[in-house]
Amino acid sequence: MTDSNALDPEDRKIVTLARSARARNGVPEGAAVRDDTGRTYVAATVELPSLRLSALRTAVAMAVASGARSLEAAAVVTSSESAAEDDLAAVRDLGGPGTPVLLASPDGTVRLTLSAG
Repeated sequence: MTDSNALDPEDRKIVTLARSARARNGVPEGAAVRDDTGRTYVAATVELPSLRLSALRTAVAMAVASGARSLEAAAVVTSSESAAEDDLAAVRDLGGPGTPVLLASPDGTVRLTLSAG
């Protein structure tokens, strides 16, 4: 586990944004991604009768829809022990296989840093 205060300030920011999205919406996951220009995109789990998206896939979709060409990093706040392969694939599609994905618990503690690859 990594104390979020030990993180790079920009990584701490996306963990905080992801945590806030999860709490604000009362959903299982919150996520945030940072593109190659430093812009951030924040999302929560989407669960509609006709549409189900994880928070991380939603954040990546928001980045793409806003014109992002690449990602520097991603964060997901969840009680799950790992990120789904589909989530990592979405990050990999936009950011490449080396893009770090910070997996944090609901209290914001980063439990694991995964590679999208």
